[in-house]
Amino acid sequence: MSDELAERVTALEQLVRTLVERWDAGSPAAPTVATSGPDTPSGPDRHPFWALDGLKAQVGDSSGAVLYTGTVTLPTGEHYDWQYGHTVDDLLDADWRGYAETLTALAHPVRLLLIRQILAGTRTVAALAEIDGLGTTGQLYHHLRQLVSAGWLRSSARGQYAVPPERVVPLLIVLSGTHR
Repeated sequence: MSDELAERVTALEQLVRTLVERWDAGSPAAPTVATSGPDTPSGPDRHPFWALDGLKAQVGDSSGAVLYTGTVTLPTGEHYDWQYGHTVDDLLDADWRGYAETLTALAHPVRLLLIRQILAGTRTVAALAEIDGLGTTGQLYHHLRQLVSAGWLRSSARGQYAVPPERVVPLLIVLSGTHR
């Protein structure tokens, strides 16, 4: 048997074990709410819930967990691999009031456009000021200060800004969470 065929058989065996475990636990073989999108990796070695099944194996019988992960290559060529997770108990027990400033900083069309431009490689205030729709230089600095204060941007040098590497994937996850 070829290595590729052996890997495919192993993947199918794991999928069958997972389905049997779900059946024995009294849960439906397929979720009642679609939680995988059209771009979910699939194929002979992956089923639509490969990441979810891995997370379930990690958390066991706890109340659950939330995991976000990503592999991102920006138009600038910068590449980031990132993952982070929280238990459900930790998230529900946290003081959510502290999250408002971070989320509010994103709640402005100009700030979102700024972040998009910075991720695409436009990093200096001079270059950003040339883009239509970003307002005056004073307004531009106001928005940049808000994003820096909330941790979405970092000033890498005088008049230059970047999204901190540890914030790229979380930012894209927040945006994907708003996608309808």
